[in-house]
Amino acid sequence: MVGRILHFSQPYHLSVKLSQLVITNKDTGEIISRPIEDTAVLMMEHPQLTYTHALMQELLEHNVAVVFCGADYHPVGLVLPLSGNVLQHQRFQDQINASVPLKKQLWQQTVKAKILNQAALLDKLEKHGQPLRQMAADVKSGDSENHEARAAKAYWSQLFLHEFRREREGVWPNSALNYGYAVLRAATARAIVAAGLLPTLGIHHSNKYNAFCLADDLMEPYRPYIDLEVVDLMQQGYDELNKACKAQLIGAVLADVRQEDKKGPMMVALHRTATGLMRCYAGTDRKLPYPELK
Repeated sequence: MVGRILHFSQPYHLSVKLSQLVITNKDTGEIISRPIEDTAVLMMEHPQLTYTHALMQELLEHNVAVVFCGADYHPVGLVLPLSGNVLQHQRFQDQINASVPLKKQLWQQTVKAKILNQAALLDKLEKHGQPLRQMAADVKSGDSENHEARAAKAYWSQLFLHEFRREREGVWPNSALNYGYAVLRAATARAIVAAGLLPTLGIHHSNKYNAFCLADDLMEPYRPYIDLEVVDLMQQGYDELNKACKAQLIGAVLADVRQEDKKGPMMVALHRTATGLMRCYAGTDRKLPYPELK
C-alpha cells in the first residue's frame, strides 16, 4: 500500500520483464530492476528517458501514478489507470450523486484540517499559530466566508518573508513547493483511484480543464508537511531546486504522519482519507480522516 516513489533524472531506458521494472543506464549500460508491485509513483524527469509501451501497461495495471516533467524538470502531466477498484461503478454513482450539503460539509472539514495544520507548523517553528486556529474554528459549511484564503495570507507572511508571494512561476522557494505538491498530488490521485473514485470530480474544486480536482481537494491538509520540508531546505542553505532537494521532498510523502491517533506513512494516510471519502459518499460515515501535524 505504501510503495516507492522513483524519480529518474538521468538518461535511462525503462522496460518490463516478469513484472519487474528494468532500468538501463544509457551512459554506462548498467541494468538494475525494481518490483513494480512495490512502486507507487514514477517521476519521469530527464528529457532523454525512453520507455516501452508494455511497461506503461504494467504500471497502470498496478495502479502506479506516472508523473512527466517538462524541459525545466517541473511536473507537467500525470497518468493514472482508468480502473482501480472492483466496485468502481457503484462508487462512481455514489460520488456523482453526492448532495451539495454533504460536499459543503466535507469541504468545511477539509479547510479546517488544512488551517489547523498550518497553525501547528507555525507553532513548531516558534511563530504565531493561534490566529489561524481561531480562523479554523470559524469555518462554516462550504467555507462560505473564505477563511482558507484569509488563513493563507497570514500563514505565508509568517512562514517565509512578508514579501513572499505563493506563485506557480514565482521565485524560490516556489519551485520547491511546486515540486513537492506535484509529488503529493500524484500520490493523492493514486489513493483516490484505488478507492474507486473519480479524481476529476471534486468536493470543492471545479475546473473543466483540471482532471484532478478531487486530488487538489484532498491534498489540502497535507500541504503543510511539504511546507515544513521546504523550510528545512531553506534553513540548510538551498536556494534552488536540485537533486538533493527533490529527494528530500519525495521523502516527505513517504514519511510518517499522525492520523486518528495512529502513526504511519503518509501514503497510507492518503489511502485512509480517500476510502473515508468513499464511505461518506456511500452514506456510512460523515467525517473525513485527515492527518494532524504535531
